[in-house]
Amino acid sequence: MSATDKTELRSEDLLSSAQPARDLSVVIPAFNEEKGIGQTVAEVHNSLSSLPIDFEIIVVDDGSTDGTREAAEKSGAKVISSNENLGYGAALKRGITAGSSTYVAIIDADGTYPATSLAEMLKRARFADMVVGARSAAMTNVPWIRRPAKFMLTGFANFLTRRKIPDLNSGMRVFPRISLMRFLPLLPAGFSFTTTITLCMICSDMTVEYLPVDYRRRIGRSTMRSVDFLNFLMLIVRAIVLFNPLRVFLPIGTVLFALGMSKVVYDIFIGNLSESAVLGILSAIMIWSVGLLADMISRLHLRR
Repeated sequence: MSATDKTELRSEDLLSSAQPARDLSVVIPAFNEEKGIGQTVAEVHNSLSSLPIDFEIIVVDDGSTDGTREAAEKSGAKVISSNENLGYGAALKRGITAGSSTYVAIIDADGTYPATSLAEMLKRARFADMVVGARSAAMTNVPWIRRPAKFMLTGFANFLTRRKIPDLNSGMRVFPRISLMRFLPLLPAGFSFTTTITLCMICSDMTVEYLPVDYRRRIGRSTMRSVDFLNFLMLIVRAIVLFNPLRVFLPIGTVLFALGMSKVVYDIFIGNLSESAVLGILSAIMIWSVGLLADMISRLHLRR
């Protein structure tokens, strides 16, 4: 047997051994969600049990200090526990890698998202790379203190991606596993997990669908902090620079070039060319050059 035949045989064996064990894994990250986790698991189970699919429900107890773990185990879900709180994204990644299904769904443990929509989302995921449960435009149950920050983040992301994103950080999504695993190493450990996967897929020209869902009042207290707004803002810029850097570098360079040229015209009018005019134009050229280099690296990365 030739080396090529052996290589092909190994590849076939690998593919056959990597066949998914289930159709769907539903991952529920939970941190101090003792009051809501049992209800959420029951709703997920009831919404999927009538479908002709093999599914599992994985609850990731992210270092809870209340009875979340016991309540999750009592609900009949598969429970993965951490000794310390590692973060929303870290919990999701643990749950995702623990399964071996064809499709992956994520949903919050606080009862805000309707698990009854999972069946329709799973159906749409057959023809999309990600299906997002988009909260209604009013978002009546989103705290008022969060709405200005959410509006600003969404508007900023829409500008950088040149696409209207109905819900940037919804916590209810369904993916084909093969589409999700491509980006898993890039996804952060914190609350920005959902924002990052949205930007990754949109900037990579993957198919993202949005299904309107009702957003209900949460059970228990939120663990979001005001400082997370700055983290989200920085995350959006980093994600766009990674996948579409010219969308960031070109506007910045254009502003500097316009300022520099305006100063040149003014200096010519008064008969004295200043250093600030030259500096503005040179800075623009440098930023454009860095942007083109970053774009080349990004394209090579995405092609790989």
